[in-house]
Amino acid sequence: MTMTGVLAAQHLRQMIALGQIAATPAILPEQVQPASLDLRLGAIAYRVRASFLAGKGRPVAERLAEFEMHRVDLTAGAVLEKGCVYVIPLMEQLALPPGLTAVANAKSSTGRLDLLTRTITDGGTEFDRIPEGYTGPLYAEVCPRSFSVLVRAGQRLNQIRFRNGQSVLSDEDLAALHAVDPLVDGMPVISEGLGFSVDLRPATGTLVGHRAKPHTGVIDLDRIGHYPATEFWEEVRTDQGRIILDPGAFYILVSREAVTIPPDYAAEMAPYLAMVGEFRVHYAGFFDPGFGHHEAGGTGSRGVLEVRCHEAPFVLEHGQVVGRLVYERMAERPDALYGTRIASNYQGQGLKLAKQFR
Repeated sequence: MTMTGVLAAQHLRQMIALGQIAATPAILPEQVQPASLDLRLGAIAYRVRASFLAGKGRPVAERLAEFEMHRVDLTAGAVLEKGCVYVIPLMEQLALPPGLTAVANAKSSTGRLDLLTRTITDGGTEFDRIPEGYTGPLYAEVCPRSFSVLVRAGQRLNQIRFRNGQSVLSDEDLAALHAVDPLVDGMPVISEGLGFSVDLRPATGTLVGHRAKPHTGVIDLDRIGHYPATEFWEEVRTDQGRIILDPGAFYILVSREAVTIPPDYAAEMAPYLAMVGEFRVHYAGFFDPGFGHHEAGGTGSRGVLEVRCHEAPFVLEHGQVVGRLVYERMAERPDALYGTRIASNYQGQGLKLAKQFR
């Protein structure tokens, strides 16, 4: 691998063929996305006392022996309870060659359920970051924050993206790219990535978002379009262009900007600035090549914002910058783009809940 950048689907298939990504049972073709690989839950979930990182030189299995409370068999499905922390061995394992690193992230639907999902590794000192040359197993740490969920072995809550070297676009590169292939429908806010803001003045009506209800039933992750949204979410409405976020509450909002990811690039949602307010935009977000782009049948897609307020109530106003997209070059254009010939749930999206709700 001599090309610098994020590895495309065709490279991932090569890595699987070479055994650099391996799994039992074998990896399914539908796990391979344009610029990432979906990871599958194994058969056992370990309920642990607290979230942890393995730490330098220490395997996760050794730390599980310290923190395990009990085990849950996921073979036929089991409930992961709200507020509890679980560590689940994944079916996939890695043998990364020199030069390749990886980063993991929750899948879109996982983030929209407020299902905190992070990847940990043997010897790991950071969540979701896999160092060059890592050989060993992968684990998902899962903590349901708003809803208890029914999960099964083989389900895909998180995904992994591989990169050769560093290929993040500078602000100058980003401005030049926008000039030839517009990244947003308007004047871009470029500062360590492409800034995006919150839409609290919808074109029609007063619905600006949804807030998770505190006491709900269980969500079976396999039931698509099944649950009435009103049983799990309260509508958030305003005609003033602002809302007040409640501490501890979880909100689904939407970006004011419709963004695009050109086919030769990938992007990741990142936090904006800790100093802008008492909230966090949950950044479960890989944006694949072709997201919202005309070459993949898109006309711009808005970013769904998963927002949690911290210690104090906070006024969020229309147009306030709340996050940023960091763009990277692909090592090669993927052989399939987001939204074309693959089951892409969120191409052309607006304000949209996870796919389990109707």
